[in-house]
Amino acid sequence: MFRGRMAVIKYLGSKRVFVPQIVEVIKCFPATRTIIDLFSGTSRVGHALKRNGYRVLANDHNAYATTIARCYIQADRDDVLEDAERLIRELNRLKGRPGYFTETFCIRSRFFQPRNGERIDAIRERIAELSLDPELEAVLLVSLMEAADRVDSTTGLQMAYLKKWSPRSHNDLVMKMPDVLPRARHGKGQAYMLDALDAARMLDGDLAYIDPPYNQHSYLGNYHIWESLVRWDKPEVYGVACKRDDCRHRKSIFNSRKKFQEAFETLLGAMRAPVLVISFNDEGYLSRTDMEALLRSLWNGSGSFVILQNEYKRYVGAQIGIYNPEGKKVGRVSHLRNHEYLYVVSREPVPDRLQAIAVRDKDSCRRI
Repeated sequence: MFRGRMAVIKYLGSKRVFVPQIVEVIKCFPATRTIIDLFSGTSRVGHALKRNGYRVLANDHNAYATTIARCYIQADRDDVLEDAERLIRELNRLKGRPGYFTETFCIRSRFFQPRNGERIDAIRERIAELSLDPELEAVLLVSLMEAADRVDSTTGLQMAYLKKWSPRSHNDLVMKMPDVLPRARHGKGQAYMLDALDAARMLDGDLAYIDPPYNQHSYLGNYHIWESLVRWDKPEVYGVACKRDDCRHRKSIFNSRKKFQEAFETLLGAMRAPVLVISFNDEGYLSRTDMEALLRSLWNGSGSFVILQNEYKRYVGAQIGIYNPEGKKVGRVSHLRNHEYLYVVSREPVPDRLQAIAVRDKDSCRRI
């Protein structure tokens, strides 16, 4: 039975409510040992798969996401727990010291209260000074990232901050030990920071989970603070949100409407796994019809596939509504619910157990 208690940063496109279904689907392929998570994001899915014993190869082209994967997928509890808990206690005792983070994200912008920004500055500088093993450092950085996320003043995205301080922003920043798991029974996981197309050509697995960007929203732009916190390169910034300057040009090809279909076809054709599990929704650049046609063409049309469908609430911005710069509500939100599709395509016939799940869900779309 799936059990999850992973505490992760607030994240657009999080698969929190879908994780049990994804795990259930993957368990239908009993020969699976190694799973490629090609767009790992917060590693929520990969973490659940590791908890269920799978060896996970997690990839993401953003440094903050790779660091999260290095903590939750690559690091194993017995290797880091004692040192991480000791260092977290030490870091929690540090006094604040204003620096780049405070100036950029507390004064030039208002994502965090200055006293918490000063503590983030002091803690991050100390982590840099320690020159730790990459896995232990990743655990500390994720602990700091999650602590900062608990005291931010946003609706969840870092495109903007609230006009008035959020209630949680008044809390003190406190680091906690992340839920690092013991080594999976099928082997040690690995975190990669590769372009998705390069990862597809390089990584071998029994199954690949693919959750690409659906549309124009850049994860780097939406979570630029985490990228700067992890890289600690103190970049030049621009705009009200103080985005990293490289947000202007460091974009994923999968955020381009013109380039998405060709890039996705190339990616699927390059995958080195006999089973693909793909998350996509009805706001993506490919329609369900186009996606089905693409999947039917894989392996010269010899594969088999099933589709599972869920209905869920759109992101928080759609729930809140559309406002102009003066704070007046304008326009109308077109819809408040989306459909999330889970496509499963296999070189071999789809297992009977998965067929049964698909039949079960076919006429009763889950509402989440």
